[in-house]
Amino acid sequence: MATSNKKKTTMAKLNRERGLAERRVAKRARKAARKQAATHNEQAPAPSREQEAAQPLANQAAIGAATRAFADMAKTDATARREQSA
Repeated sequence: MATSNKKKTTMAKLNRERGLAERRVAKRARKAARKQAATHNEQAPAPSREQEAAQPLANQAAIGAATRAFADMAKTDATARREQSA
């Protein structure tokens, strides 16, 4: 029997990596804004608590994909139960 060398990555790990990448991009954007403000002798305003709270925690496309995947798993599970009981 051959073993699979395919790398298996969990959704949790993918979500952590995606979040980290998003934070890095945001940090680069803040740094660029500070640099630009410093060259123009102005200070960039810090985001308010309301603005920070309004930012979504996750990508809507990723949420939709996960929802569809869980729905498909539920359908498969229901089908298997019906076949088992028959």
